[in-house]
Amino acid sequence: MTELPKPSDLPRHVAIIMDGNGRWARKRLLPREAGHVAGVGAVRDTVRAASDIGLENLTLFAFSSENWKRPKTEVGALMGLFRAYFKSDMDELVARGVRVRIIGHRGRVATDIGGMIEDAERRTLDNKGLNLTFAFDYGAQEEIANAARELARAARDGRLDPETITPELFATRLFTSALPEPDLIIRTSGEHRLSNFLLWQSAYAELLFLDTLWPDFGREALMDALECFAQRERRFGALNSEAVA
Repeated sequence: MTELPKPSDLPRHVAIIMDGNGRWARKRLLPREAGHVAGVGAVRDTVRAASDIGLENLTLFAFSSENWKRPKTEVGALMGLFRAYFKSDMDELVARGVRVRIIGHRGRVATDIGGMIEDAERRTLDNKGLNLTFAFDYGAQEEIANAARELARAARDGRLDPETITPELFATRLFTSALPEPDLIIRTSGEHRLSNFLLWQSAYAELLFLDTLWPDFGREALMDALECFAQRERRFGALNSEAVA
């Protein structure tokens, strides 16, 4: 079994683009929905692992604003799985001290899902363990545009001097304002793009693209990713110590 990383080696915030459910199913001659079901199992394993090792923040890209364009049957299946996960796993998340947040557009989901989101956030509000964020009906470009509109309205109404707008101020208008920026972004399935996920927040994130399909991701894959992160040197635009010397 992979040795647990030291707390000092852990990133504060890991974000994952969970990709490859459809290809996982296709390789097994199964319907796409079967891949999504298997993907929920990978979510469960990954969240448990993140909680066990003491990770502070984990963000999972669960449903993008572009996913509404998929066939209605697939969208319906995804919504059903979201319902099932929160019904079956909330008690365990509460017991583990996990704090649940959902970021994204809340006005397009069914009423019962909106209620589940509110209930999950309310039940876990005071928890002190893993901060688990689901990006659900989320798109980074839409998020950035919303933040810009909010600042523009404040400037128009005289509540904000446009000259005082800084990257730090802008970030307070994003869905992720309560979170540190991600240190590590993982994408499964071999694709090498962010696909409209945390575009502003990922300015200095380490990116890790894995060939693993999401349903095959879990504890060991997360440990391997964290080990890879620990070996990287992060300079945030500066020179490393050897170059300075």
